[in-house]
Amino acid sequence: MDVDIGNALASVASPGVSRDSLERLDEQVADAHERIETGMAEGEHGYAALNLPERTDPDEIRAAVEPVADAEALITVGIGGSALGAATITDALDSDTETVYLDNVDPAWVSNRLEGLPLENTAINVVSRSGTTAETLANFLVVREAFEDAGVDWTERTIVTTGDSGPLRDLSDRHDLPSLKVPDGVPGRFSALSAVGMVAAAVCGHDLEALLEGAAAEAETLTGSLFDCPAYAYGATAYALDARGAGMNAMVPYAESLETYSEWFAQLWAESLGKDDLGQTPLRALGVTDQHSQLQLYRAGPRDKVVTFVTTRESEDRSIPATEVEDLAYLGDASLGELLEAEFEATEASLAAAGRPNVRVELERVDEYELGGLLYGMEAACVLAGELYGVNTFEQPAVEWAKNATRGLLGGGEFEEAEAVAEKTELRIEQ
Repeated sequence: MDVDIGNALASVASPGVSRDSLERLDEQVADAHERIETGMAEGEHGYAALNLPERTDPDEIRAAVEPVADAEALITVGIGGSALGAATITDALDSDTETVYLDNVDPAWVSNRLEGLPLENTAINVVSRSGTTAETLANFLVVREAFEDAGVDWTERTIVTTGDSGPLRDLSDRHDLPSLKVPDGVPGRFSALSAVGMVAAAVCGHDLEALLEGAAAEAETLTGSLFDCPAYAYGATAYALDARGAGMNAMVPYAESLETYSEWFAQLWAESLGKDDLGQTPLRALGVTDQHSQLQLYRAGPRDKVVTFVTTRESEDRSIPATEVEDLAYLGDASLGELLEAEFEATEASLAAAGRPNVRVELERVDEYELGGLLYGMEAACVLAGELYGVNTFEQPAVEWAKNATRGLLGGGEFEEAEAVAEKTELRIEQ
């Protein structure tokens, strides 16, 4: 993962960061890096995530999925960090295995996702650290019923990834299901490079070693200076731009296969940094699609955004057929890949010409190695940004509040948060 922050400099953009400011900020980065190194060395909660490339055992993961290695389809039941990392990996990489991620409880949507799957040749991957996540357990019960109704023994098709105790661990033990452990000290949104994110990759036949090697290579770049480390350059620049008014961060990959990555980044950035009235708001977009729907705002709207482009140097290509239409003849001498690159470069230049900050993140290509580096790099960037903000990057109290309210409303216990639902202020305008 390479990072180009040139278009975020004050000489180009407003808001922007001057070279002198970056030099001063680099002193804070050095201090933050010392804290991160200590946290990693001691395996502290959250910081332990940055040790995953060396901690994760791909052989253990492959052994767990071996009973369903021939699956034609895979249903992953999880939500948030228990699903988005896995979905990012499998959506980015080609596979013959159909993947379904049940990370919502909209009943019509869930039913449609299950319809038509060859359940006798489908694997179930259920993921929850606590084993008590309401959405995950509800969807798992729905999936289990669908298998039973189809006469398929779900116990022969299910893999569980969970903590040391809880309902899912009990279920796994009772039915002797293949199971893996959610790593200690690793919040869900930082767990893509563990069994949480890599079981799905294993079922789909992806190269687990390459994912971890790409992440490990990125880990080697973690030094005490943003000028030597792409991940720190990104995290520090995003933090500095936010401090200067760019409170929104639009993540725009120029590869269709990385669309889910934008969702993963949005959770990582929002849930980690959104505390104490601080943190950038992540936005999701896709090049070139959203040039025609969002670029107008980014180029001419409020100066409160930084645009992050993710692009590749290599990709598959396809020529554009020649046409007899004179005004379109120039397309016949090009390819879709050349058009994609021209669209990206034009959009990047358009923002710079309007003085709007943007950052380029470059990968060689979309494969396991580069994807592992991207995921690790953004996690490290987020951890650094959290240090600079002075927030606890690894907690999510606002999320826990809503979880408690939900459980209380469903009769899952006495939670005072549920009482707030009845106190809602109303001003109805009815038809």
